[in-house]
This record gives sequence, C-alpha cells and structure tokens, in this order.
Amino acid sequence: MKEFISDFNKLIKLRLTLTVVFSASISFLIGAKQQGDIIWLNWLILTIGGFLVTGSANGFNEIIERDLDKLMKRTADRPLPAGRMTTGQALVLSVFMGIFGTLLLVRLNFLAGLLSVFSIILYAFVYTPLKQKSPIAVFVGAFPGALPPLIGYYAAFQAAGFGFAYAAVSEAAIVITPWILFLIQFFWQFPHFWAIAWVADEDYKNAGFRLLPTKQKDATTAWMIFISAVLMIPVGFLPLYYGFGGWIFTTVALLGALLFAYYGYQHALQKTDKTAKKVMFTSFFYLPLTQLVLLFDFIPFQ
Repeated sequence: MKEFISDFNKLIKLRLTLTVVFSASISFLIGAKQQGDIIWLNWLILTIGGFLVTGSANGFNEIIERDLDKLMKRTADRPLPAGRMTTGQALVLSVFMGIFGTLLLVRLNFLAGLLSVFSIILYAFVYTPLKQKSPIAVFVGAFPGALPPLIGYYAAFQAAGFGFAYAAVSEAAIVITPWILFLIQFFWQFPHFWAIAWVADEDYKNAGFRLLPTKQKDATTAWMIFISAVLMIPVGFLPLYYGFGGWIFTTVALLGALLFAYYGYQHALQKTDKTAKKVMFTSFFYLPLTQLVLLFDFIPFQ
C-alpha cells in the first residue's frame, strides 16, 4: 500500500498538483469575497475536484511520455518507466480522476467544469506532444497552466448554464477579475518554465524535448528569460489599475517582479545554471505569495 501511494503521488506529480490546487482555491476565495459569502463546503469540493482534474491531466501526460521518461534522470523512477505500474492501470486511474473531478466541478459551476475538461485536453493532448516538436509548446502550455485561477474563481459563483445566477454581480467582477488572474499566471510561466528548461536542458535533450526559445542555452534565450521576467512588472499593476487590487498587493508584486528582473538580468549577462536557478526559485515564491496577498488585499467590485 505504501508503495502504491508513493507511485500514485509520482503519477499525478503531487507537488505540481498541489501548486495548481492552491492557485485555484485562492482564486475561489477571491471570488467568494466578491460575491460576499464563502461557502466552505464548495471550497472543499473545488479543492477535491481540482486535485482530481489536475492529477488526471498529469497522469495522461505520463502515459504519453512513458518511454521518454526512461531517458531522463529526473523522471526514470516514475511508476510507468520503472515498470511498477502498467499503462492500463495508469489509464484507469487517470480516466476515473478526470471524470469524477469534472463532475464535482460541474456541480459547482458549469463553466468551471467545462474549463477543466478543456485544460485536460490542452495539457495532455496538445502541449505534451508539442514538447518534442517545437519551443512553441511553452506558449501553448501556458494556457492550461493559467486556467486554475479562472476555474477556481468561477467555481465560487452559482450559475445556471452559461449564465451566472447572481444578477447583483457586476460584469467587471465576472469578466475583468478572473481574466486578470489568468493573465498574471500566464505571463509568470515564461520565466518560470524557461528557467527550469535551462537548468534541466541536458536531461530534456535526452528525451528530445525542445523547450528553450532557441532550443539552445545561448544569449538569445537568456535575454528572452530576462524580458519575460521584466514583463511581470507591468502585469503586477493590472489589479490596481482595474480597481480590485490594493497598494499592499501592488507593492509586493512590484518587489517580486523587480527581483525577477534583477536575477533575469544577471542571467542574461552570465548565462549559467546558477543564475537560471535564481530565476527559477524566485518564480516558486512569487506566484503563491502574490496570490495570498491579493486575497487579503482584494477590493470587491460594487
């Protein structure tokens, strides 16, 4: 049983899944503050449903890449390439998680359920095959990667079909807030994934993955990491500009983005794994920290 739990955690990429669920659950609480009532049972359903949907997408990803995972040190011990789990077993688990997780999310909000299905398809069956073909995979993967806050936010609202039942909720609250949350997470992924791809480049090349912008650890790629980090500065001002983020959030987001840019500039000059790791570790802290601060510094639309 202990071995199965360990293999299950590796199949669903537990740390990544928990990061995604955290993003969705914080956005749910932001949406709940907007509509004025936190229903904790719904938060729990969103958390479980989001966990299952994300686990399903990661499971499909590992099924598709099972032979490639054998070629990389960082993934060789996953249950499928290591032979501790069959493709059939992984498929049953992934399908079950995908269906049950989607049903839970649909129970909260049809749009949230629909977006969850879209995220599984885009991540597992579009982004995953593209990783071997073109660096555009990072751009494509940024879309399902940015959907969790959108799903979480919409899950906080009751809905009838595609329409929201809360007539008192302003159009800005339904359109602007969730899509700005989406954009922040969308842009964050470029310095995040390119820094990871730089550090893991040799391992990725063993599997034929092409994730760096130029496919090489060169000056152009290093400067693109820097530019993507700099873009986090204006992106962090969007909640303030649109009126739902306070100055505390804006200050924290600015300081985080400046740190991003500083390490990105160091990396552009030095082009080493050490400087890429600084960008990477900054990304690990930036997103959950700014999301938490925004939750407490959120200004609901009237």
